[in-house]
Amino acid sequence: MKIISTPLALKTYLKSIDKSIGFVPTMGALHEGHISLIKEAKKSNEFVVVSIFVNPTQFAKGEDLLKYPSDELRDKKICEMSGIDVLFYPKAKDIYGEDEVSVLAPKIRAYILEGFTRPSHFNGVLSVVMKLLNIVNPSKAYFGKKDAQQLMLIELMVKQLFMDVEIIAVDTVRENDGLAMSSRNVYLSVDEREDALCISRSLNLASSMISKGIMDVESITEAMREFLTPLEIYYVEILSREFEKIPQVTIGKSIILVEVKVGTTRLLDNIWL
Repeated sequence: MKIISTPLALKTYLKSIDKSIGFVPTMGALHEGHISLIKEAKKSNEFVVVSIFVNPTQFAKGEDLLKYPSDELRDKKICEMSGIDVLFYPKAKDIYGEDEVSVLAPKIRAYILEGFTRPSHFNGVLSVVMKLLNIVNPSKAYFGKKDAQQLMLIELMVKQLFMDVEIIAVDTVRENDGLAMSSRNVYLSVDEREDALCISRSLNLASSMISKGIMDVESITEAMREFLTPLEIYYVEILSREFEKIPQVTIGKSIILVEVKVGTTRLLDNIWL
C-alpha cells in the first residue's frame, strides 16, 4: 500500500496506472461499513484508492469537527489489511486554498432533512467530493446508502455537471443489534447506545406496517414518531428516492429516513423500500 499526501503527487502517480480505478472517500475512524465499500471497490476494479480526510467545510460552527473520531494508525492498518493500492491522506491546506471557488448544493433538496438544521453542510460535502473525484479520476466511486441524502446529491452533481464517474451505492452495514454502523457511535454511552436502538426498531416497525398493506405515509411516520418519542427527533420522513414528498409508499421507489439526537450525538438511518 502506497501512502500519498498531496493532490499533485497522487495525480502524477495515477497517470502511470493503466487500470480501472475504484475510489472510496472517507473521513477516517474506519469500521465495517467502510470495509464493505472497499470490498465492493475491489470486486469491480483493478486498482483501489481510499482517501481519509475530515473535511472542515461541511462542519458548521459548534459542530464536532475538532473532536471527530480519529485513529490514524488504526485506519492505516485497516486499509493495509484490506488490500488497497493507495491511501490518500491529505491535510486541509492541501485541499483548500485562499479565495475558493464555490460549489453550491441545490436550493431545495439540500435544505431539507439534514440540510434543514445544517444549511451549509452539503455545500461543503459537494465541494470536497468534487475535488476528490477530480484528483483521483476514478472509474467508479463508492458511497454508503446510510447517508442517503448525501448520496442522492452526489449522484445529482455528477449527472448535472457531466462528470465521468459512476457512483456506486452500497448497502448499510449494521451491528449485531441492528444499530447502523457510524463513526459517531463511539460517542455513545452504554445507556445511550441502548436508546439508539430505537432508530432501527422504528424502521422495522414501518416495514412491518408496510408488509401488512399500510402504505399511507402520514400513518407510518406518525407511528414511528410515537415510537421514537423519548429521543430528540430531527426528522422522520418517507420520500421518493428523488427526495420528493409522496402521500403513499411505492415499493421500489421510496425511502424512509430518520435522524435523531441521542445524548449529544446526531444519528441517522434509513430503509430503501
